[in-house]
Amino acid sequence: MTVKECYAAFGGDFEGTLARLSSEKLVDRFIRKFLADESFATLKKALEEENYEEAFRAAHTLKGVGMNLGITKLYQISGELTEEMRGGKKPENMDLIAQLETEYEHTRAVISEFAGA
Repeated sequence: MTVKECYAAFGGDFEGTLARLSSEKLVDRFIRKFLADESFATLKKALEEENYEEAFRAAHTLKGVGMNLGITKLYQISGELTEEMRGGKKPENMDLIAQLETEYEHTRAVISEFAGA
């Protein structure tokens, strides 16, 4: 699987990411680093502990990662969740968390396959 095929498999914006990072080698390098990012695990733990300030920060970080790497759906959902929790508020739309988890797991699985992890 090529990095472009990887992006196609998770519905990402390869061309936009390539334009930002300026080389396919850098896109490849940074998309692999997504597997080590702890933002989603931090988000889940913070939600379980009802630490909504920490959950907000984790969702905001995930939004930034998604935006910078062109992981469009992850970016969009985490952006919505970020707005729900702005100011450390408990999210009202718990469906967003389920959607985010589904999208995160799908994206992670595709990238893992691509990376041979």
